[in-house]
Amino acid sequence: MYNLKSKIEKVIEDKLNFPLQAHGGGVEIVEVDEKNGLVKVKFEGMCVGCPMAQMTFDDLIKETLLSEIKELKEVSLVN
Repeated sequence: MYNLKSKIEKVIEDKLNFPLQAHGGGVEIVEVDEKNGLVKVKFEGMCVGCPMAQMTFDDLIKETLLSEIKELKEVSLVN
């Protein structure tokens, strides 16, 4: 049985890494609260400081994680 963190890691690997890495960036898990269904992530590489980072977070990362993992309730971006 997968725990929440491993499910998040799988979605990042399968659905998010390719488009982010194509632009020299990435996303990393900072913290997972399994009990409350929360995850904090941060950008890596060229995504750090990118003017499109907030839109990428909202429209790609957050939306994908919430739609793919039903027990996930909140995704937040930290620096």
